[in-house]
Amino acid sequence: MRVGWIQTEPVYGDTRANLRQVESVVQSREADLWVLPELFATGYLFGGRAELSRLAEAIPAGPTTQEMIRLSRSAGCAFVAGIAEGAPSGMIFNAAIAVDPAGLRALYRKIHLFDLEKEWFDPGDTAYPVVSIAGARVGMMICFDWRFPEAARSLALAGAQIIAHPANLVHAHCQNAMVTRAIENGVFTVTANRTGAESRGDASLVFTGRSRIVAPDGRILSDGPAQEPACDVVELDPTAADDKRVTPRNDLLGDRRPAFYRSGPGA
Repeated sequence: MRVGWIQTEPVYGDTRANLRQVESVVQSREADLWVLPELFATGYLFGGRAELSRLAEAIPAGPTTQEMIRLSRSAGCAFVAGIAEGAPSGMIFNAAIAVDPAGLRALYRKIHLFDLEKEWFDPGDTAYPVVSIAGARVGMMICFDWRFPEAARSLALAGAQIIAHPANLVHAHCQNAMVTRAIENGVFTVTANRTGAESRGDASLVFTGRSRIVAPDGRILSDGPAQEPACDVVELDPTAADDKRVTPRNDLLGDRRPAFYRSGPGA
C-alpha cells in the first residue's frame, strides 16, 4: 500500500488556490492514501468566529469536500484532510474528512481544541473514527490530539492499522512524540503538517513542517523538511500493525489491565 503526506503552505482564505496545491501534487505522484494538513483549505489564524463562519463549509455538500471526492475519483485514491466545518446547527468544527471514490467515508470533529481554537470552534462531538479505506483500517485524529495518549490508544483499540493525523503544529515536540504513539500502540502514524507562518493583529504563528510517517516499531519511514512545501510516499504493509506481540509472552494490547488504571478528576 502506498501512503503519502502532502505538506502545504496555505494561502489564507483562498480555498481554490489551496486545492490547486493539492491537485498539482496528486497529478504528479501516486498514492493509495494521501493525508493533508489540518485546515489545509483555509489557513489557520482566523480573525474571529464571524470570519471563520464565512470560510467554514458544509460536509459533505461544501465545495472542498466535493472537490476532494472529485480528486479521489480522478486519481483513484483516498484522502484524509482537515477542513473547517459549518454544521447545520450553526456550530463550527475543526474537522477531518476521509473520502475515496465512493464519497465521504468518515468525519471527525476535533475533540481537543488548542489555544485560540477555543474561541473560534465548538468542541468536537464525534468519537475517534476508524474506517476501512484504501486497503487499510485508518483512524483519524487532529493536531493537538497528539498530546493526549488516549486519542491514539482509542484508535488502536478500535482496530486502526494507520493513524492519519492532519496537523498545524507550532510546538517542537509532536513529531518525536508520534514515534512514541506508534510504538505504544503498534500502529503506523502519518502526520501531515503545514509549513510557513501566519500573522493577524497581535497573533503570530510559525508552523514546524516535518511531516512524518512512523512504523509500528518506531522506525521513521518518511521525514519532511521544516520550512517548505513537500510531499512523500512510502510503501507499507498495514497488516504489520495487526501483530501486537512484544515478546513471545507479551501482547501490547492483550496485556493491558484497565482495572488497575486509576482515573483522575474529570475522567
